[in-house]
Amino acid sequence: MSGLIQIVDAALASATLRSGPHLVCHPGCSQCCIGVFPIAHEDAARLREGLTALEQTDPAKAARIHKRVAASLTRLDPWFPGDRTTGILNEDYEAAILFEEFANDEPCPVLDLEHGTCDLYEHRPILCRTFGPPMRTAENNLATCELCFIHATTEEIAACELDPTIPAQEEASNQAFNSAHSLNGQTLIAYALRP
Repeated sequence: MSGLIQIVDAALASATLRSGPHLVCHPGCSQCCIGVFPIAHEDAARLREGLTALEQTDPAKAARIHKRVAASLTRLDPWFPGDRTTGILNEDYEAAILFEEFANDEPCPVLDLEHGTCDLYEHRPILCRTFGPPMRTAENNLATCELCFIHATTEEIAACELDPTIPAQEEASNQAFNSAHSLNGQTLIAYALRP
C-alpha cells in the first residue's frame, strides 16, 4: 500500500470517528458511484492492479467488471470529451464545460449495482476514499455528500473536516507518478479498465 493511501485512509478514519451519526455512508449506498468523474493515472494504475488480482482470485467477479466496462464504454464513447484512443480527457475550457453535463447518470463500472458495493474497493481512487466527510473545495468551502451532515451545524461540519493537506499530497503524488511514467491529464474509470 502506498504512503498516500495510508495517509488518506488514516485521515478518513479520523474524520469518520469525529463525524459520528452525521456520516451516513455504508455498504449499499452508492450515491457517489453514479456519474463519471476524472481520476489520476495513479488511481487508474491502482484500479488495473486490483482488477488483475481479481482475475486470479475471483474470475467471475472480474468478468462482470469487464462486461460493465464494455457497456459503459459503449455509452460513453460517442460523447467522450477527450481522446478515445488514450482515454485522456481534454483539458481546455470547452471540454470542461462539456464534462459538466457528461454522463451524470452513468454508474461506475466497478459498482455492483445489485449490492451497491464497489468490486475494487481496496483499490478505489482517492476521490472515492475521501468522499463523504467535509472536505475543502478549490474555493475553500466545506463540501459534504448531500446525504450526510443534513442536521449538522456549521461548527459540527467544520469539526469533522478531512485533513485539508490531502489534496496537496495527492497532487504531489500524482505529479511524481505522471513524471515517472511520462503521462499527463486525467482519465475515467471505464477507460482505465478497458482491455
